[in-house]
Amino acid sequence: MIMGSNVALADLSDDVGSVVVSLGWASPTGEGDADVSVLLLDSNGKVRSDDDFYFYNHPVAADGSVQLLGKTPTADGSEDRISFDLTAVPAGIDRIVVTASRYDGARFGELEDVRITLADAAGESLLRFAVDHAGSVTAVIFGELYRRGEEWKFRAVGQGYETGLAGLASDFGVDVEDDAAAETEAALEAAEADERAEAAIPAPAPEPAGEPAGRAPLEAVPSPRRPEDEAGEPRKPAARPRTAKKKVVLPRTAKKTLAENDSWRQARLFPVSVLKTDRDRETRATSVLLAVMAQVPEFSRRLTAGFGAPAGRMETFTEVSLPHGESPRRPDGVIRVERAGKLWTALVETKTNGNALKADQVQAYMDIAARRGYEAVITLTNDVALEGSPLVDVKIDKRRKHKVALWHLSWAEVAYQAQMLIRHEGVGNAAHAWLLQELLHYLQHENSGCHGFQNMGPAWVPVRNGIDEETLCQGDARALEVVESWERLVRQVCLRLGGELGQKVLPVQRAKRGTDPKERRNRLADQLCLDGRLQAELRIDGTPGVLTLGADLRTGKLRTGIDVPAPAQGYPLSWAKRLVRRLAEAPADLHVETLVDSEAGGPRGTLERLRPEPADLLPKDNNTRITGFRLSLLKSMGSGRGNAETGFIRSVDDAVHRFYTNVVVHLDTPTASRTPSKERAAAG
Repeated sequence: MIMGSNVALADLSDDVGSVVVSLGWASPTGEGDADVSVLLLDSNGKVRSDDDFYFYNHPVAADGSVQLLGKTPTADGSEDRISFDLTAVPAGIDRIVVTASRYDGARFGELEDVRITLADAAGESLLRFAVDHAGSVTAVIFGELYRRGEEWKFRAVGQGYETGLAGLASDFGVDVEDDAAAETEAALEAAEADERAEAAIPAPAPEPAGEPAGRAPLEAVPSPRRPEDEAGEPRKPAARPRTAKKKVVLPRTAKKTLAENDSWRQARLFPVSVLKTDRDRETRATSVLLAVMAQVPEFSRRLTAGFGAPAGRMETFTEVSLPHGESPRRPDGVIRVERAGKLWTALVETKTNGNALKADQVQAYMDIAARRGYEAVITLTNDVALEGSPLVDVKIDKRRKHKVALWHLSWAEVAYQAQMLIRHEGVGNAAHAWLLQELLHYLQHENSGCHGFQNMGPAWVPVRNGIDEETLCQGDARALEVVESWERLVRQVCLRLGGELGQKVLPVQRAKRGTDPKERRNRLADQLCLDGRLQAELRIDGTPGVLTLGADLRTGKLRTGIDVPAPAQGYPLSWAKRLVRRLAEAPADLHVETLVDSEAGGPRGTLERLRPEPADLLPKDNNTRITGFRLSLLKSMGSGRGNAETGFIRSVDDAVHRFYTNVVVHLDTPTASRTPSKERAAAG
């Protein structure tokens, strides 16, 4: 589409009662980002109240008409998805405005491929609009959905705001508390205090968390340190619309147990001791998940809104028999949602442990769904689906008017959504929180079979041996399999860490690496054959830089690292002293390197050697400009392909966890970087 053009949704698809709008962009550095928001406007072009404004701190409408689904990794970065149930939009709403804004002075002109796309309930893309020449604006109206009689239309807008989200929201009647000036002043005072500080300040210790039976995914990990932690005073609330709502969030630390000794086991709603076979695990996991979804609408909406399901009365079923030729088929589960007398139905096929989906089985369910007028087939396994690389190939009969969407969830995504709700975002009441906690305990138990991605595949050992013996050649299909498994593992690490932190953790894909996922993976596979290394980058909200992760298959070492930019003010010696103080509780073998703007490179050494002499981090040439500091840890790599204690997957997860909890959490967030999501200013 071009700017100003419009189209009726009904002309593009027969299935537009629910649509998913995606806002995306690419960043040359891999670090650029923006926040999406939605405004519901009446006939006067204004919100009826602040509750009609949806953003990061108010993501879901009570009636299910709007839900911000969060970020999804793409080939060149990530995109934000928003689910709209157009049948649930109140009659008094004439327009739905979709916007995005940048923060801390960043501009949309710094991003590439800024666009909006819209897909129907079956997931088929219907339209695309590219916002060109964004320039110096800090907020953009990408497009709007609006009523014309009984139908909905979409208009490509592309209007920019130099006043950021605050100016945009105010124009549409949102009441914004503008404390941006006070925020800036407080940040400057904190920066001056940092320069004057000379005494070491202890870092807060992580709070312990109760572990379920078996191995918990991660210990409780604290969020990154903020400048206000050091000052001892809470930061003033940042400018934001008054839309936050109080919900039930379970405490991170368990209450003291009343058991007489450690041998007593707490009674659980979903026991796992009786699970003996894979069939038992699949049946129990399906029943547990679907039962909780039917009772906790906040949770079910998080899982199904992106699949085009409406908000309504949900019922779930297991072991349903459906006719298919001479022998009936029994999908593991069925989800049905009723709204305004209409039904939305999805068949569910689950696998646990390392069991893979069977293409013929999924194909049969797709055919059954098409014949019976069902909307979707949802597969649920420990595997993680990759863009451009489906888990199973199915044939779609395009002669059929009724379209069936095929969606995939991993058990890691289910656990992530449950953890985000009960630990960070909150649910409607204590009973819902308890149900989600019991579900999470079940999924994390070692006997459930729902542990997420847990096998690097049959190509792992041959590729590792080929690299060690220098016999692996470019173009080897096994190297591509390892690269795909590595990408799945990295995405699961992001889910686990993000669920613990309540922060967005996403894999970084640099724009210069290309946009086609298959071509990018082929290049990475060739690079693996040449140098024997697997590389990844993770962006974590509230941290001073991108966390790097590398696996060197030649040396058997894992390297985790982060580049910390040099402060904008102060003196190099003060920077070095402050960094060493911040890392008082970091491992002694942490490598610290000074980044400089010369080819010669800066000084480097272990933290153990630098603690008594921080000045050793300074270049001998006083004219050499320091640009930052690189922190990195080395760890031995597991060799096995599975998720055992000595396996590669476990070693990668442990390496990221160790680096974050022992290093990253103690670092300052620079004043010029993004502030916490719950306190971020809406003033652009």
